[in-house]
This record gives sequence, structure tokens and C-alpha cells, in this order.
Amino acid sequence: MPQTSPDISPLLAHVVPYTLVMFRIAGVFIMAPLLTSVVVPARYKALLILMLSAAVYPLVNQGLAIPAGVDLLGLVPLIVGESLIGFAIGGIAAIPLLSLEIGGVLMGQSMGFGLARVYNPEADFDTDILGQLLFYVGAGIFVAFGGLELLVGGVIRSFSHVPIGGFRAAMTPLDLLVNVMSSGFELAIRVAAPVTAIVLLLVIVFGVVGKTMPQINIMSVGFAIKILAGLTMLAMAIYAMRDAIGDEASGGVDRVLAWVSSLSAE
Repeated sequence: MPQTSPDISPLLAHVVPYTLVMFRIAGVFIMAPLLTSVVVPARYKALLILMLSAAVYPLVNQGLAIPAGVDLLGLVPLIVGESLIGFAIGGIAAIPLLSLEIGGVLMGQSMGFGLARVYNPEADFDTDILGQLLFYVGAGIFVAFGGLELLVGGVIRSFSHVPIGGFRAAMTPLDLLVNVMSSGFELAIRVAAPVTAIVLLLVIVFGVVGKTMPQINIMSVGFAIKILAGLTMLAMAIYAMRDAIGDEASGGVDRVLAWVSSLSAE
């Protein structure tokens, strides 16, 4: 008897919605802390996205807002909308950690570490030494309070508030993004304030000493003193920084989850 090929038409009906689910989850991997690290091979990230999409799709298949008979050209705005949801969730949560690098740069520039830049494997570019140190401190705090689990849970929860293909331009969290960026810059200044303040006081002292005792070569000894004083102040203030970093990182995740919960009301 001739063999008949299996009927795969029922499976083809799930290709478009599954693809949209996959792009929403993949959007988180574009900006979410630690998930964007180049240390993790791209094939593992792709496999994880496929596995999460396969696990989530049966739960969200009932809530579809995809027009019937959508073609390839009409699929592009749907893919962009789904990716933006995941991108917003990961990007807003990553801003506090990225702000820590700005704080580290401020410290390093004031201490004279401007030329001492190292390769950051997390971001795949050169960065300041203290900026990378603070980033890893923030990343550790982020993992400690379960930030990754909350982000993945948030993107999964978003399917119950916004059906697949139901994203609209009015849902873009521009106000939330501006607020988180403002608080991120404030965090960078707060973190860098102890070190920059002690360095500023030392510069004033060096200026007075240089004017009153010009025979002392203040430039040769001042550089080492600024580094020692800055590192000492950083070590003394790191415990207090932990609370500020933890509050800001957890607050960013809470804002993301609150935005996800408010999507259905728009």
C-alpha cells in the first residue's frame, strides 16, 4: 500500500501564534540583566527561548488577537509589538544595574582611573574598573532577590493581560522609562558621592598645601593619595551602597511588574 504523508495542517495553524510568543519572550533576552551576557553562548539562549515558548504557548493559545489570514507583511508589526513588550520588561529592569556603571565611571575619573579600562565580558566592550565592580555587585543583589525569576514570570504574566497580537502603541511605557532613567541617574550620583566627595576634599587640601609649601611636589604624591583615599572610602561605603542598590534594583522590577498588570486596563 502506498504510504500517505501525515496531515500537518493542524500544526501549521499554530506556527504564527507560537512565533509571536517566542518573540515576546526573546525580547526579554535582548536587555534583561545577565541574560544578555555574551558569556552565555547564543545557541543556549536560543534553546532556552524555544523551551520557554513551548512551555508557555499551551497556556496562552486561547487568548489570540491575530487577524485571520494574516500574511507575511502583516506579521511584521505583530512581531515588532511582541518584541517591544519583552524588550521593555528587560530594559527597564536593567537600567539600575547600568546606572551603577555610570557611578563607577564617576568614581574612576575622579580618582584617576580614566585610562585603566578593562574588557567587560557582560557587555562585550571596554569599561571602567570600578564601573564593572559595581555592576557585578548589583548583579549579585539582583540574583539574590530573585530578579531573573520575577522578570520571566512577568513576561509570562503579560500574556494574560495582553493577548498575542494585541499590543498597541498606547501601551508603550514612555513615562515609566523616563522615571526609571531619572532614578537610575540619581542612584549613580548617590553611589559615587562618597568617593567623589573625599577626592574633592583632597584636591582642596592639595591646592592649599601647594600654595603654602611649593617645595613639595604635590602632584607626585597626590595621585597615590587620591587612589588610596578613594578605595578606602569605597570599601567603607559599600555596605550602605548595598541597601541603595537593592532598593533601586527591586524597585525597577516592581515597576515593570506593575506596568504589566496595568496593560489590560489600557
